[in-house]
Amino acid sequence: MRTIRPTAIATAPSSRRRSTLRRRAAAGALTVGALVALTACSTATADAETDGEDPADETLAVGVFLPGSTSDTGFMESAYLGYERVEEELGDQVDLTFVEEVDAADYEQTLVRFASTSDLVISVGGQTDADLRKVAPQFPDVTFVEIGGPADAEPLDNLAYYDPQQAEAEYLSGAVAALSSQTGKVGFIGGVELPAIVNASAAFANGAEAAVPGTEVVTPQYLGDFNDPAKAKQAAAANYGVGVDVIGQIVNLGKQGIEQAAQDADAAMIGGPIPGECAADGPYVGYVRTDIGTEVEYAVQSVLDGTWEAAQVPFGLTTDREGTEFVLCTDDADTVAALEEITASVADGEVAPY
Repeated sequence: MRTIRPTAIATAPSSRRRSTLRRRAAAGALTVGALVALTACSTATADAETDGEDPADETLAVGVFLPGSTSDTGFMESAYLGYERVEEELGDQVDLTFVEEVDAADYEQTLVRFASTSDLVISVGGQTDADLRKVAPQFPDVTFVEIGGPADAEPLDNLAYYDPQQAEAEYLSGAVAALSSQTGKVGFIGGVELPAIVNASAAFANGAEAAVPGTEVVTPQYLGDFNDPAKAKQAAAANYGVGVDVIGQIVNLGKQGIEQAAQDADAAMIGGPIPGECAADGPYVGYVRTDIGTEVEYAVQSVLDGTWEAAQVPFGLTTDREGTEFVLCTDDADTVAALEEITASVADGEVAPY
């Protein structure tokens, strides 16, 4: 493998401020008593408004649904970091609540709970789409945003889609994988086989071919789970076993398994969406940075300033909303120059990632 020299370090915070505004709850844990309390609270608010209090003085109630873990060093943690920034910067204007680590069977119930107590509900991850599209029409006075849902989904009157365009980032990932490979064979591992993840895997292959024509990209593997290190390790070991020496991924907690397999095989991988330390003895050749938190902030701010639209809203290299970059773990001049050129070609719209 090429010698990796650490040139960029970006480590996620190890501790998080716990605000009294945040009401952390497990999915499905809302009791009958809590429902009664919520109803009473809503009634009290209505009475206050009829008594002449100005509703404009109230804060915006925001519920953020994170089906995965806020410490997954992935999609969910990236979104949560944006949640924290909103809390810090707009805490006097918003009343924030989030829930994490929710079973798929509880998605609908969790969304209903949030919709019953929030002005804005932000749902993170395309795996929530079917449930979100069932719940949103039941609450026409609540604003909904889905981050990472299908790019071709039709927005509803009160539901917008924010697209992080992960394919753009994975195009860069594929390019760096090919530039870093010594065997000329690279691979990609995804979590749930959602349209956005499938498109990202295609972009990874296209980026590899653009950077080093003739690079072999083995058939992508989808684990059916973003957070299973054991499955991810098994898939990665299979890749490394057939000559792959660099793996790209979108698997959140599953990265732990890929990292272990890479170390066992003395091979390499690409991290992200939160950059970590480029350790000289580590398996990382670089990190995709996809800032999902930017989209959480954008959703809250757009509702506060009245610019929210029920639309497909893109983020990333081809927009002025940013949120995508690649952190290299090498200062090799040829690799740096190649990545800069490929990044510019995507940002300028000269190439389509997939």
